[in-house]
Amino acid sequence: MSRIGKIPLALPKEVKLTITPTTINMEGPKGKLAMQLPLGIKVEQGDQGIIVSRVNDTKQNKANHGTIRALIKNMVVGVTKGHAKDLEIQGIGFRGTVAGQKLLLNLGFSHPVEFIVPATVKVLMPKPTEIKLESPDKILLGQVAAKIRGIKPPEPYKGKGIRYVGEIIKRKQGKSTTK
Repeated sequence: MSRIGKIPLALPKEVKLTITPTTINMEGPKGKLAMQLPLGIKVEQGDQGIIVSRVNDTKQNKANHGTIRALIKNMVVGVTKGHAKDLEIQGIGFRGTVAGQKLLLNLGFSHPVEFIVPATVKVLMPKPTEIKLESPDKILLGQVAAKIRGIKPPEPYKGKGIRYVGEIIKRKQGKSTTK
């Protein structure tokens, strides 16, 4: 039995849950989420909360058991509190602006880069060099943050580029002159 998978999940009162044999739908104050269940995993709503179990003990079902429970927990947190990722832009003249669901970035290229953010992800820029992303869907949020970072990843010599807040970039020395 999976140590993580067998722990029941508490369901807050403000969350509406609909379970079918193949999908889970959740609705809360921050949004709606849905997830497909793999074959061999069964989800039930009991007195203690949400209970995830597996139909049989095949290797794949054992692997999916704890993972599905963790994904359901992320859904519960997402529809109640939401998830957030923070990025920072470093470099002289590097900045960004938000126009609706478009993120316009000036990153030293010959043209400004326009990134269209999905509708379920909220993007804020309190400063021209800070990007705050919020969404109920943790997976989508991570993918969007990685794509934004991938536009101009931090380079190892001067550290210029887009990075996660708190990310440590291993710096290289560069050329050295000899006498």
